[in-house]
Amino acid sequence: MIVRKNMGRASPLVLVTLVLGFCFATYNLVTMIMHSRAISKWVEDDANGGIFFDPVIKMPENVRKPKNARLPFHVAVTATDATYSQWQCRIMYYWYKKKKDLPGSDMGGFTRILHSGSPDNFMDEIPTIVVDPLPEGLDRGYIVLNRPWAFVQWLEKATIEEDYILMAEPDHIFINPLPNLASGGFPAAFPFFYIKPADYGKVLRKFFPEEMGPVTNIDPIGNSPVIIKKDLLKKIAPTWMNVSLKMKDDPEADEAFGWVLEMYAYAVGSALHGVQHILRKDFMLQPPWDFEIGKKFIIHYTYGCDYNMKGELMYGEIGEWRFDKRSFLRGPPPRNLSLPPPGVPESVVTLVKMVNEATANIPNWEA
Repeated sequence: MIVRKNMGRASPLVLVTLVLGFCFATYNLVTMIMHSRAISKWVEDDANGGIFFDPVIKMPENVRKPKNARLPFHVAVTATDATYSQWQCRIMYYWYKKKKDLPGSDMGGFTRILHSGSPDNFMDEIPTIVVDPLPEGLDRGYIVLNRPWAFVQWLEKATIEEDYILMAEPDHIFINPLPNLASGGFPAAFPFFYIKPADYGKVLRKFFPEEMGPVTNIDPIGNSPVIIKKDLLKKIAPTWMNVSLKMKDDPEADEAFGWVLEMYAYAVGSALHGVQHILRKDFMLQPPWDFEIGKKFIIHYTYGCDYNMKGELMYGEIGEWRFDKRSFLRGPPPRNLSLPPPGVPESVVTLVKMVNEATANIPNWEA
């Protein structure tokens, strides 16, 4: 009776508060359920570029890109005069021309930065500028060390009309028209799962002092693919080059970073200038690990693709069917490569089809 008496005297304000509280709790519960379902759907659709797929995993604050603004970028790829590099550049340039003028593309001019010191046989086929390699022996057999030095020279001697630059590699194929993913002073880059600055704090402190902040200020990227303002790259490139050489000279860093040393050097070099990158996981895909094309822009065929005739991946073994760029170190791949067996992911099938189309249409391919 006492309880009922007290409840009967509850003020309207208390009742309103209780109702609002129940409504708020119900809203939170429904929101949590919907959010949980959205996360599950995002996980399922992530690899396929589904409706819940968010390609941006790191966006600096206050980044805004003007709507409908076309900001063309110059495509620059460093290369050698080795056959292995030449045939990849020819395929890349073929697909650049195919995608450059399509709707949604911000691609401008193209330059192959040839760091062999002398012209080769493809100067007339691919727009090329010749720069010097590092002095003999300085790269210690790590040819990639020539990349930052090549960019330093190119930026000093070339007339580049565009305000932005895409740093690309010979084993990149454009699969969709590529817009300018950068925004002002914030370059756009692809996040590599194996670039982990936090795991190498002790080593990185040799090149990234404590006054620059935590090592997590170093983005998990390499120099490619990166879309960056030209003036900003002019500042970063010499630092990138110097950090690369210092890392190679440091036995601990050389052992820790191995074949991705130059990638860490770019990440450190840009961080030393206080540069943050917009990290775009839709920038490119890497067969055979990425299955679907979706809305991604570049295929990076750095990994070998080995399968049995059931369409099962045989990574680390020589497959019954395979495509591996390293199979063609001394000569270009032949025209009309066999397509992979049924069951192989779309990314691998698309890669081989695009290689076949390029080789079928590039004159004197096997010369």
